[in-house]
Amino acid sequence: MGFGTAFRRHIGQKKFGDFTKVLFMAPSEVAKVRMQTQKNLHPSIASPQPVSKPKYRGSLHCLKVIAKQEGFGGLYKGCSALLCRDCFSSAIYFLTYSALCDWLTPAAKNKPDFLVVLLSGGFAGVLAWGFATPMDVIKSRMQTDESDQHKYKGLVHCVRESVRKEGAKVLFKGLGLNCIRAFPVNMVVFVTYEAVLRCTDYYLNKK
Repeated sequence: MGFGTAFRRHIGQKKFGDFTKVLFMAPSEVAKVRMQTQKNLHPSIASPQPVSKPKYRGSLHCLKVIAKQEGFGGLYKGCSALLCRDCFSSAIYFLTYSALCDWLTPAAKNKPDFLVVLLSGGFAGVLAWGFATPMDVIKSRMQTDESDQHKYKGLVHCVRESVRKEGAKVLFKGLGLNCIRAFPVNMVVFVTYEAVLRCTDYYLNKK
């Protein structure tokens, strides 16, 4: 598949797909971030006093508490940043993979070989997370902004305040770890993707 064909095909599909995904995914993302950043205090020998119970006792309880205290909108905090992250990075992700496969595959072949798929998938994942990390940082900050805090009024305000207080480098926190994780994970993802496509083609052609 040529680069131009891949561009037209993937952009339209990913816009609708990512919007639908974010619609269902946002509440679980909010709960995940709240659970991960919650501090659970434990009694110690030096301080044997009883500690208060954690605000969130589990994922479902977390969703219930957020909906009760912050309303239905609380479950969709950071949704704008999540949508920006996924729409743009997904387009980069698939287009990079397609372009690298086209570039690395000899003209005599109509499908990329195993090594080309591995390298193209790995680099596509790294590049996608390079673009996604700033919005991922903003998403997490908006999602941890609970009803009693109200630090951020929206996406633009969160970006502006974060950069003002911590500098532009704050937008790339976790970039290194994201890229290290992305390379092997997306190698496996695209090898699986190609294997499924080829098995499907073989089965359909056999019939």
